[in-house]
Amino acid sequence: MKYAKWISALMLLFIPALAAAQLQDSDRIVTQVPFRFVVANTVIPAGECSIQRSDPAGSVLIVTNRAAGVHIFAKAAPQESKQAAGAYTMVFHKYGDRYFLVALKMEGSRAVYLLDQSKLEAELRAQNEPATQEILFASTR
Repeated sequence: MKYAKWISALMLLFIPALAAAQLQDSDRIVTQVPFRFVVANTVIPAGECSIQRSDPAGSVLIVTNRAAGVHIFAKAAPQESKQAAGAYTMVFHKYGDRYFLVALKMEGSRAVYLLDQSKLEAELRAQNEPATQEILFASTR
């Protein structure tokens, strides 16, 4: 009986990975990020980063930095903007030398994926730390 519980738990972990593996390459954006940043309370080191949807609705994104061995799932809230984005972009909030990924925009689409705020960013905002917005352009692979 205890093995059945473990098998069920493992299946729940692998189902999103199987769904993500079936996505097309056009659903993934890739860029070289020159700084480390935070997503879903996890620090992603500087380097090549790829992001793709793990479900058709886009409510969960997979953020990967293969060179650093980082692979996480992040909750997102898809919304529609007034006009289509001109390029694939990653939008960051910057507090001092700390960066937080807050949104993704898809080229030619009005879809904007807003990521959940991390605990650290919430604390910085509560302390009224001044923030700037940084935008990186990405490509598809």
